[in-house]
Amino acid sequence: MSKYLISIVGPTAIGKTSLSIKLAQHFKTEILSADSRQFFKEMTIGTAAPSAEELNAVQHHFIHHKSIQDDYNVGAFEEDAIQTLNTLFKTHDVVVMVGGSGLYVDAITNGLDDFPKVDDSIRVQLNKDFETKGITYLQEQLETLDIQSYNSIAIDNPHRVIRALEICIGTGKPYSSFLNKNKAKRDFKTITLGLTADREIIYNRINMRVDLMIQQGLVNEAKTLYPYKALNALNTVGYKELFNYFDGNWTLDFAISEIKKNTRRFAKRQLTWFRKDQPILWFDYEIPIEKIISELNAKIKQQ
Repeated sequence: MSKYLISIVGPTAIGKTSLSIKLAQHFKTEILSADSRQFFKEMTIGTAAPSAEELNAVQHHFIHHKSIQDDYNVGAFEEDAIQTLNTLFKTHDVVVMVGGSGLYVDAITNGLDDFPKVDDSIRVQLNKDFETKGITYLQEQLETLDIQSYNSIAIDNPHRVIRALEICIGTGKPYSSFLNKNKAKRDFKTITLGLTADREIIYNRINMRVDLMIQQGLVNEAKTLYPYKALNALNTVGYKELFNYFDGNWTLDFAISEIKKNTRRFAKRQLTWFRKDQPILWFDYEIPIEKIISELNAKIKQQ
């Protein structure tokens, strides 16, 4: 029998974690997280990491296995996750993967894109530009050099913008032109499920989740991480807004409203990423689990 990776994607706050646990229990298997911020053990509330009860319900991998001070990137994750999958597929025919970080999901299902080597001085200069001129300056550069990447990457993430720009500048070609060229061969088949809802519903769920995070203690969690705010892991919605509050730049109410706004923007980018080109079985977020399982079984029989 072929081995299957069931990958669950969709915007933040749509219910991916709950669905992943139900499917893992049905298939008697385990879960890989492809959420790049849930890797970090110091970031729990602000990343909506699975609760202790959820973690106990099914064996999870890549949840809180790193520190914010560890140097961990998508290349390292791809290597670690493929090794874990190879082990799991020895005893399971199906493994579930869940996460809203499109680049990390793609790294497992398709493999990373191969980029040419560029001069390190380009990144050094771009980092200086970021420090002196701000993210907007870099975003405007990327919009000019590669509008496709500007519209698809996490444009508020300086690391991602700088990475795209260094390829554009170093090669004279758009970063996006190197994408989807030579994909890695995988020893398993992937079936991707997407959860979605009307935009108003998604945005309302996001607003309610942020309110719940505040009730659960997000402000105090962010306060403990404030001394490390320069780390890339903490350039994350939910934390960076509160750091502005701690700096005295914003009121708490305004910081919370910015978390909601930036999370809504993030959800919009997630949907753009996941709808771009890959075959996804899309389901309404309220669809009964039995219907999803039925369609999954039918899909497996077809292959």
